[in-house]
Amino acid sequence: MNRAPRAIRPYLQLSRFDRPIGFWLLGLPCFVGLGFARMDEGFAAHDGVLAALFAIGSVAMRGAGCTYNDILDRDIDARVARTALRPLPSGAVSMKQAWAWLLVQCAIGLAVLLALPRFAEYIALGSIPMVALYPLMKRITWWPQIWLGLTFNWGVLVAIAATHGAIRPPDLVLYLALIFWTLGYDTIYAIQDKEDDALIGVKSTARRFGSQVKPAVAVIYMLCAAIAATAGWMAHGWTGAAATLPFALHLAQQAIRLRADDGALALALFRANREAGLLLFAGWAFIAALI
Repeated sequence: MNRAPRAIRPYLQLSRFDRPIGFWLLGLPCFVGLGFARMDEGFAAHDGVLAALFAIGSVAMRGAGCTYNDILDRDIDARVARTALRPLPSGAVSMKQAWAWLLVQCAIGLAVLLALPRFAEYIALGSIPMVALYPLMKRITWWPQIWLGLTFNWGVLVAIAATHGAIRPPDLVLYLALIFWTLGYDTIYAIQDKEDDALIGVKSTARRFGSQVKPAVAVIYMLCAAIAATAGWMAHGWTGAAATLPFALHLAQQAIRLRADDGALALALFRANREAGLLLFAGWAFIAALI
């Protein structure tokens, strides 16, 4: 982002191009869904096109979501040291420019949606209300991370709908597992903002759990791993369940290393979930590749 022309840097910052982990965490459920759906039949020739669409859509829609969040949170961001220099509170872009940039990104997302199979289009549209309401959740509930999990992992259902043309019970179990995954990693992320959030009245699971955040994350990750293994077993027997073990071990080491008073470590563990998601995808993709 720092190498980009100065005029476009604020727009890239609105979309968090300086924090690409969000692109990964939105895109990985799509790839996990693709690997999960293909365990019984192997990858198809057009899956590469689907993967490219998922990647483009993840960048566009994560950027749109962050832009929309900054539009709604501009007054809150101005009161927090970590966010006061964001483009809107700092005056680097106007509200009109931010809305225009949001529409550009939504147009790219719409183009991706229209390139998907019809049933997948319908499933993808179901995420719009969740995306629109997410920025409000931290104002009204201690559990905004659950809403983020519902929203960020919708791509797993879109990917499965694009490959199978239907949503099966194992797919819904996998979606539930990924909701717990997001609940865990975003609770870790929120540790670094606890003091600022308390000052301005923003709610989060990190604040809700308080000093018990470490055992809480351990339980959440344990449930995530168990449910993911159940989904793998339902879809492909014990082989599908065993393929989730590297993912489970990665989550376990995060929970073991976590400290409630170390924001820098929390950020590093949060970012490590890129590797966790890749491990889950790789386990099921390996099975699909052997078929």
